[in-house]
Amino acid sequence: MVTEVRGFTDPQKEEYFRKRFRDEEQASRIISHIKTSRSLHIMCHIPVFCWITATVLEDVLETREGGQLPKTLTEMYIHFLVVQAKVKKVKYDGGAETDPHWSPESRKMMESLGKLAFDQLQKGNLIFYESDLTECGIDIRAASVYSGVFTQIFKEERGLYQDKVFCFIHLSVQEFLAALHVHLTFINSGLNLLEQQQTTSTWSKLFNKLKLQSLHQSAVNKALQSPNGHLDLFLRFLLGLSLQTNQTLLRGLLTQTGSGSQTNQETVQYIKKKLSENLSAEKSINLIHCLNELNDCSLVEEIQQSLRSGSLSTDELSPAQWSALVFILLSSEEDLDVFDLQKYSASEEALLRLLPVVKASNKALLSGCNLSERSCDALSSVLNSQSSSLKELDLSNNELWDSGVKLLSAALQSPHCTLETLRLMDCGLSEISCDYLAAALKSNPSYPRVLDLSVDCNNLQDSGVKQLCVLLENPRCRFETLRLSHCDLSERSCEALASGLSSQTSNLRQLDLSNINLKDSGVKLLSEGLKSPHCTLETLSLSGCLITEEGCTSLASALSSNPSHLRELDLSYNHPGPSGMKLLSAGLKDPGWRLDTLSVVNAARWGECRRLPNRKEEASQAQERKKHSRATLLEL
Repeated sequence: MVTEVRGFTDPQKEEYFRKRFRDEEQASRIISHIKTSRSLHIMCHIPVFCWITATVLEDVLETREGGQLPKTLTEMYIHFLVVQAKVKKVKYDGGAETDPHWSPESRKMMESLGKLAFDQLQKGNLIFYESDLTECGIDIRAASVYSGVFTQIFKEERGLYQDKVFCFIHLSVQEFLAALHVHLTFINSGLNLLEQQQTTSTWSKLFNKLKLQSLHQSAVNKALQSPNGHLDLFLRFLLGLSLQTNQTLLRGLLTQTGSGSQTNQETVQYIKKKLSENLSAEKSINLIHCLNELNDCSLVEEIQQSLRSGSLSTDELSPAQWSALVFILLSSEEDLDVFDLQKYSASEEALLRLLPVVKASNKALLSGCNLSERSCDALSSVLNSQSSSLKELDLSNNELWDSGVKLLSAALQSPHCTLETLRLMDCGLSEISCDYLAAALKSNPSYPRVLDLSVDCNNLQDSGVKQLCVLLENPRCRFETLRLSHCDLSERSCEALASGLSSQTSNLRQLDLSNINLKDSGVKLLSEGLKSPHCTLETLSLSGCLITEEGCTSLASALSSNPSHLRELDLSYNHPGPSGMKLLSAGLKDPGWRLDTLSVVNAARWGECRRLPNRKEEASQAQERKKHSRATLLEL
């Protein structure tokens, strides 16, 4: 069986805790605490983590009234482990809650489970069979006991052929126990399980025990080398376990401690050194999380202070500071609704640094930011990502050319792409770009639904527009808005558009053809499409199209012959003349017309505007218009 777990949204996280705790004050305190620790709040996206958090915080609030609540991921999982050890002691061993939690038997269970967790994490396994357990020195009977005792950590299930299979309740629990095993092994024996070759001399073991930093550096390097990030959370847990406060929480399980503030400070410096290298955004963000586990927030606080004071200059940011900025933006309590690159730096380098923020945003404004084909390549990876939230992308006023649109179009074909609005105004495009976009939309016809190719610097030509119009006849196409303002097109484009509008499958709702020299001949062809009973167009902009009374006659005839869906018509900056305006005025009284807005701003030679009625006449005419016209806005 395969299922998709989408996880909790922010409102659902809060809803979970309010339902989990009947005491409203207690629920509010827990929600408030989680929100103050952004790493915990982010992790609550995972429903199992919400359950772990609720289990831990409930216990802490009951047993340590007024005490400090866990703030880091490592603290949370240590508390969870202690709670489970306490349950075992009371439920299975008949002990009291005040007794020591860790017995020799419990320690042996944890050591065995830790070894299993680490060995299988390295192999990338989440489900274990008898052979996997045997390799770790656990027989099948012992595994069943473990799953019966530590039911909230390790569980037994039935496989496809009724074989026994085992797993941890969640991957994060496996990662935590794996980190605990590596830490314990290093402290107790001096062996670094992350190194393939081990030196076994007594002196080298003693030296290693004094230099926990060597283990940390190995772990950082291993995590950075991982192609899929499978050691990221493991690394955060391992570093968190080195804090003296966390080791105190595990007293009884840990018989020795293995680090001091000096060691941790060296590890912090090593991580900051790695952050200065050319790492991927995901790996950099994880290293920032690692610094938080080590209680070092200096990088983040430095950038936050600059943001608050308005003195942040991205031109002078180091790679580590860029990583901190990305971390802050991603972990901000504010919704990532709109990302505007101009706020930080109108440059390609800034976009590439802030790409994870773009991926998490609903709307990305990248207009006029000196972007090139390289940016399109990076953005295509965002659009192709299953976890992308991007719905609207504005790339206007950048020199992308056809080569850039080719890269974007490849991503638009992806089934993961859910982009709804794409703006490519003034990007130096030609008819070739229309070919790429048409092919992409044909492959994935549900997206985007709004396409803006306005401005005459986009040399689309009639053949390019024809390619886009063919899409309107695709029964799977959900294309709703097309903007071609200022494009150098002729009446041939109007013929293609008319064919698309009259298609039974057309979903086009808005069409912007303003500032194109369509003239009356082009409008006459377009009107043929408007006459079709299949036409669903609601907004049509023909501002500045050199239309005279002849064009107005064609439009009036189209709107009268068909119960049109058209509600907004813009004829500004044209030359309808008195007769053209008379036709439009008469049409507004036609019950077949559904226009709510008619704009004729700066329309030349409307003679009837010369005489202004007196107040009584004006009121009378207003009442009459209200009776006979559906228009709510008449722009003159």
